[in-house]
Amino acid sequence: MKVSDPIPDNTERPVDKPAVAFVQSVVPVETPGYLHKIYWWAYEHPLAVRFWDHGFLINFILLGNYDRLVDAVLDEFENGLSGDTLQISCAYGKLTPRLEGRLNDGARLDVIDVLNVQLENVRKKLKWPDERVRLIQCDATHLDCPDASYDQALMFFLPHELPEDRRRMAMSEALRVVKPGGKVIFVEFHKPTWWHPLRLWQRLVFLLFEPFATDMWRHELAYYLPESPACTVERHETYFGGLYQKLVLVRND
Repeated sequence: MKVSDPIPDNTERPVDKPAVAFVQSVVPVETPGYLHKIYWWAYEHPLAVRFWDHGFLINFILLGNYDRLVDAVLDEFENGLSGDTLQISCAYGKLTPRLEGRLNDGARLDVIDVLNVQLENVRKKLKWPDERVRLIQCDATHLDCPDASYDQALMFFLPHELPEDRRRMAMSEALRVVKPGGKVIFVEFHKPTWWHPLRLWQRLVFLLFEPFATDMWRHELAYYLPESPACTVERHETYFGGLYQKLVLVRND
């Protein structure tokens, strides 16, 4: 189901609820070594940001499924976003502006990323200034906010870019900061069916450019959650012959 856009613009309406107590670093956050070594060409260099953040390129990389996968996120918020939402890591394309456009009265959206160049890129896409949206430089493996701070959180194609130890830490942190009864939404790669005509192509892309992504084919995403996670799988759906997935977790009381 495709979510209708846009929700009425609430940018001029005051937000009375205090923001989540997120500690923002007074010094630049250090770029993880693996990111600088492996993904500088995709995320770190300003010219890379300008090159890659185009709709047709993003859609090409996702084999024509970009809009469908963004819609899969928004399907979880049929009535708009309420309360406090955390987007863990920026994403090229229009995901964040669409989330901003669906904020209900009194709702807030925090977007974190370890790279300031990515946050500045997102800022340019928003209806700025917007007091409902905060852009915070922070490492996904160490979220500087209290437990149970957010009503929902999401990761859009982040876990496959992290080494396994950092992936486990980031997913654990996402669960930690969501309130009991709140959702954590992941959209990621998934092991396709054996007959998928683009299976070999995707594996080649992983081998050349995404060295950690083949982990998404070795194990289900839930495998990287903490032992005895305090959550329940509400929904797990796959798309495009199993090549992509959406996993929705609900934190237990």
